[in-house]
Amino acid sequence: MVKPAHSFNLGGIALAAFLAAPQASAQANTAPESLRFEVASIKVATSGFNGVRGGCRGIDSVYGAEEQARGGIPPLGRCVITDARLSHLIGIAYGVSMQALDTAEDWIQRGDLRFDVQAKAENPASATRQQLLTMLQNLLVERFQLKFHTVTKEEPGFALVVAKNGPKLRTSTSEEEKLTFIGPNGEEVPKPVSHAIRVNARKCSMSALKDVVAFAGNLGPGVDKTGLAGVYDFTLSWNDEDGPSLATALRDQLGLQVRPEKVPVTRFLLDSAKKPTAN
Repeated sequence: MVKPAHSFNLGGIALAAFLAAPQASAQANTAPESLRFEVASIKVATSGFNGVRGGCRGIDSVYGAEEQARGGIPPLGRCVITDARLSHLIGIAYGVSMQALDTAEDWIQRGDLRFDVQAKAENPASATRQQLLTMLQNLLVERFQLKFHTVTKEEPGFALVVAKNGPKLRTSTSEEEKLTFIGPNGEEVPKPVSHAIRVNARKCSMSALKDVVAFAGNLGPGVDKTGLAGVYDFTLSWNDEDGPSLATALRDQLGLQVRPEKVPVTRFLLDSAKKPTAN
């Protein structure tokens, strides 16, 4: 699914590529099922866009009204991904965040070598999103000759918890899950990278907020220990230079705080991969 440069749907590929917790198969070098696309192609991207777009659309994929109006949604039962490094494709297929991916060679996660993927299930009208992702895993293993394994270990990180005086959150009344990032001059930005940021969140879970905090605060891996199971609408603003800090903003604006804690992290270790031959 194509995403705009300025906002993330919480279930969308852009957020997954930056923030999602790893969900890689524990079995190295193979997907859990022997599912294959009916037809599939992987070609070196030539658009020069230099920004990954796309995803896989199964019968259970959900798109908001804004996405439908904007267009660019893949046809049913297909994976359509453009301008993706191999690391992006791994992130999409296995649900691995870029922070949890360790690669063998530099071209996999950096540089200008990007790929376009077009793939169709044998039965597009019945394939689920997870089945399509499994097919994508098998395609990557076959075409790139992936060899990988996963390791889970504790690493320094943080826990997101409720602050002393309790949460200051409003139960969501929004129809769509959405995060929008506003920069220091009021401009919409693709992700929170500058010193002054405002996050407008709609239908946001504490797990999704934890991922944003981990990315924006460079705090390492995080775990949600708020005990808040709902979804919320809120605005969170901070300024790393003039204040408030992200930690202060969380406490004063949302009634939450972060505390240092060791967190179990599953890392996806790519032992080797080869550049694919032409289709």
